[in-house]
Parts: sequence; C-alpha cells; structure tokens
Amino acid sequence: MEPLTIGLIGILLLLVIIFCFRIPVGFAMALTGYAGFAWVVNPTAALGTMASSIWHTFSSYGLAVIPLFILMGNVCFHAGVSRKLYNTAWTWTGHIRGGIAMATVLACAGFAAICGSNAATAATMSAVALPEMKKFGYDDALSTGSVAAGATLGVVIPPSVVLIIIGLSTGLSIAELFFAALVPGLVLTAGLACVVWIMCVVNPQAGPPGPKTTMRQKIASLPGSIEMALLFMCVMTGLYLGWFTPTEAGAAGAFFSIIIALVGKNLTWKKLWAALDDSVRTSSMIMMIVAGAVIFGKFLTITRLPYEAADWAASLPVPSWAILAVMLAIYVVGGAIMDALGLLMITIPVFFPVAQRLGYDPVWFAVLITIITTMGAITPPVGINTYIVAGMAKDIPLTTVFRGVTWFLAAFVVTVMFMFLFPEMA
Repeated sequence: MEPLTIGLIGILLLLVIIFCFRIPVGFAMALTGYAGFAWVVNPTAALGTMASSIWHTFSSYGLAVIPLFILMGNVCFHAGVSRKLYNTAWTWTGHIRGGIAMATVLACAGFAAICGSNAATAATMSAVALPEMKKFGYDDALSTGSVAAGATLGVVIPPSVVLIIIGLSTGLSIAELFFAALVPGLVLTAGLACVVWIMCVVNPQAGPPGPKTTMRQKIASLPGSIEMALLFMCVMTGLYLGWFTPTEAGAAGAFFSIIIALVGKNLTWKKLWAALDDSVRTSSMIMMIVAGAVIFGKFLTITRLPYEAADWAASLPVPSWAILAVMLAIYVVGGAIMDALGLLMITIPVFFPVAQRLGYDPVWFAVLITIITTMGAITPPVGINTYIVAGMAKDIPLTTVFRGVTWFLAAFVVTVMFMFLFPEMA
C-alpha cells in the first residue's frame, strides 16, 4: 500500500478513535502515529523514533513557556483578579443600557490577557458576572451569551497557550504571534461589545441600565485593574524590546503575578497551592497533547501527506481564497465538536504547508485559524464555553445560552473580514 494512502487511513482512524472510543486527543494521536509509523517502516523504528522525538521535544528550553504562563494565570485567578477587573469595568460602563454585559466582555478581555484559557475565563466570569446581571434584570440570553462569547478572548488575546503551541509546532516566533494577535483580539472585543449594544437596541428591556457612579467611584475602582495592566505591559514590553525570550517572559509574568498578589495581600498558602495544583494538571494535559502531536506529525511526514496535499491544493484550477475558505470551514465545524487545541494540533501538519504553498503569510494564517477555531467554543452542537456557562447558571436552559451566543458569532465574522481586508492588522 502506498504511504500516502496509509496517511489518509491514519487520519480517518484518528477521528474514529477520538469520536467513537472517546480516547483523549493526545493519547489518540500517539497511538495512531506509532501504529502508522510501524506500518510504513517497522515497529522497532517506530519505537525508536517515538522515543527520540519525545525526548527532543521535551528537553527543549522553549517548551517551559507553557507551564509558566499557565501559572501566571492561575495565580491571578486564585488571587481574585477577575472580580477586581469586573468591578472596574462595571463601575465605568454599568450605568448605560447593556453596560453590565459590556463590562463582562471587557473584564473577560482583561482576564484573558493574563489567563489564556477559554474554559477558565468562562467559569470565572460566570461566577462573577451572572449574579450581577440577574440582580439588575438582564435577559438570560444576553447575560449568558456575553459571558460565553467574552470567554473566547482567552485564546486570542496574548499570552495565549494556543498561540504558544502553534509557534512551537510551526517554528514561528511566539513573540511575533503574540503581537500579531493583539489588534485582532481588540477588534474582536470591540465587536462583542457592539453586539451587546445591538441586542439592547433591538430589545431595550434585555439590558436595563444599572445605577450611576460618581467620578470618584470610577477613579477608586482603577487600582484593581491597573496592577493587571502593569503585569500585561511588563510581559509584552519585555518581549517587544528584547528584554525577555518568550520563556523568560513567562517566568517574569509568573514571578510578578505572585509579587502583585502578595503586595495586595490576596495570596495565602492555600491559594498558592491551589494555583500550583491547577497549573500542574493543566500543563500535564497540554504536554500530553504536544507529545501525541509530535508522534502523529512524524507519521504524517514519512507518508509525505502534508507535502502532497500542499502541491495538490496549489495545482487546483480554483482561486487560492476558495481553498482557504474550505480549510476555514473545516476549522469552524471541527472547533464546534472538539477542543480547539486538539483540533489545531491535528490539522496544522497538513493545513499549514498548504497555506504557505498558496502564498499566505504564516503568522497571519496562524492568527486567523486561532480566531476561527475559538469561534467553535460557542458554536452548536458542542461549544464547550456554552456548556460551562450553562453548568454555572443551573436555572438557565442550555438552549437559552445557545440562543444568546448566536448573536455574538457576527463579531467573529466581522473580525475575520477585517483580517482579509486589512491583513496588516495581524
């Protein structure tokens, strides 16, 4: 059997293992990659390649950036940063119609900048924001939709674990990816806030205005967000000026997050232990996905499937944008039925060479697929963020949450359109 055919069979087998047998993505990729390599070459070579590839990957200095940024986010989470950010945003925007939902989106953006996780942002902001919006009589679809959609910013706004993984997988500069995602992330944030405003224009009763606050109250709320803004600026400025490598930026961010929490007297030994425990668990899960992706990538490489797919796509008698549209459609559907990180690790070895062969800028393409894939976190039928929010708001049906997030999909479409019209923004 031709290696190319074996490669195609391997991809189908991987999907069967994931969706039919419910095996986690990392283990499924490792199992399929080893079996496929053994089929094409032999079991001994497959075992040796698997061992050497994993050792080479995990002995890499750059991989330490993942647990460091995760630790930074967890320290901030357990130190109560999310509530401070929400209170600041609520004080400034809560008095306008739909303002509390807008404050939720802005708080999600701020928390995303130091957290980098969809699920963590969704769970945290649900606990903080939903009770407030319920108290002021907000429509359930608007309140839950704003939380679920705002939480997707955790993957787009740097530092993002997904962008780090893309950088490590493709050899792209992590710092470049962070800065490339910054403007699209802010555009998406503004788009989500605009959707809240539109929903309140259509139905003024959906988001009643909250109580007005004085300028003194507004200014008094700023310290809760300034410390996190300083943390974000420290990381990004250090990267931009070359003071830090991405790994050193993660270490600096984790260190300063602990210092800020200690100075604010928001960190106890119990909270620090919880942050370390969560960081180890999350990092272990991501590392297993990385290991599986390395093995699966070696299998695809030896079958030459990525290169053949790139040459085939480039030779098609259709415009390059049509091929890109098909790839993006796959990311939309795939993001709706599986975890964004797992989907990207499966598809990058095949789709990235195709995009480069078609002449698309690799950094631009990386940011684009990050936005498209994270849209799946709120897209039916799976949409992990919607399930998290529905689980936190036990009195609100899942159908109501999906009805709310549907409005916010327009912000993703507009952001993607802007990226096509103004590619320099990424």
